[in-house]
Amino acid sequence: MSYNFFVQSDIAFGRGAIEQLPEMLSGYNAKKVMLVYDGGVKAAGIADIVIEKIKKTGVGIVIFDGVIPNPTNEVVEKAAELALAEKVDVFVAAGGGSSIDLAKAVNVLMTNPGPIGQYGGMNMVKNPLLPLIAIPTTAGTSSEITNVSALIDTEKVIKYVIIDNKIVASKVICDPDFTRTMPASVTAATGMDAITHAVESYVSNMATPLTKYNALAGLKLLREYLPRAVKDGSDMEAREQMMLGCVITGFSFSNANLGFVHAIAHTLSAHFGLAHGMANATVLPYVCAYNAEACPKEMAELAEAIGLPLSGDLAKDSLLLSEDLLSLTKELGIKTLSEQGIQEKDFDMLASDVLNEPVLGFNPRQGVTKEDVISILKQAL
Repeated sequence: MSYNFFVQSDIAFGRGAIEQLPEMLSGYNAKKVMLVYDGGVKAAGIADIVIEKIKKTGVGIVIFDGVIPNPTNEVVEKAAELALAEKVDVFVAAGGGSSIDLAKAVNVLMTNPGPIGQYGGMNMVKNPLLPLIAIPTTAGTSSEITNVSALIDTEKVIKYVIIDNKIVASKVICDPDFTRTMPASVTAATGMDAITHAVESYVSNMATPLTKYNALAGLKLLREYLPRAVKDGSDMEAREQMMLGCVITGFSFSNANLGFVHAIAHTLSAHFGLAHGMANATVLPYVCAYNAEACPKEMAELAEAIGLPLSGDLAKDSLLLSEDLLSLTKELGIKTLSEQGIQEKDFDMLASDVLNEPVLGFNPRQGVTKEDVISILKQAL
């Protein structure tokens, strides 16, 4: 049996990696750069550092600082209008998944006609894009190395994804110093997002030996170092290992895809604006238990990989990961659905939309019903 494994990332990794930005830009002969970031990146002083590095090249800079969590089509179109008017020829995105996803989407519209919504799905982008340098400031989404951009369609009230190898960032600067200022709550939520990627890609029905290898390697790092990073944000060993785990896991899920957890999280974000990582973390333990009957061996392997003692009873061992992740979410202060403003009266509507999520096709346990979704939501309430 043959399989494909796509990786297209040129990564500068480690403390001080940001110093390579001027050389990267010079290599593109950039004339005008659009720097994309949000208010949090500005407040942390990261935007000023990046601007200083860009100015060393003498190129023009256009700022788009209007990134919002779960970026919408409207925000993408607004940023693209500015980039086209300014004749931008290189993008630099500094921030979490929202900033990088937005930059990817704007880049699509530089060489392909709008509106952006028509590119939802797989391999819908026709023309090659401009150079994009991604500088992650969180360790969670892996957007810096994936072929995915997740956006909100406010008219359809859905979160959808553009999946296309053309949108992968041209170069990546993974400098863990840029994650130092992340609040503990953001560190926890984004870290659980990365753990979700590892788990879902490992048990995906699209998984291959290469994706499984990366998922396991990433999960080991993430499970070990996430509590440390949350407890002490200045623990730079933990910060660096979290960033490494995030990158490794990204190689897995961008090839194997995701599943039921993300189907629920996308719907929660679309309707209620929940932060993506927090939405994933809230339901992950319960979906793991739900999926265990379809992939007990894989669930036990994940548990063993993070050092949980196996009993030899596969049925019991397949639930160890779910139990550990539930304990972890409590330790990290992950909020329940009710604490995030979700009420049981919302479940019927949410469940109907979850069933329309394409990622369910990659879930190891097929035949998810509306009742199954409502059961998960009730457990997470």
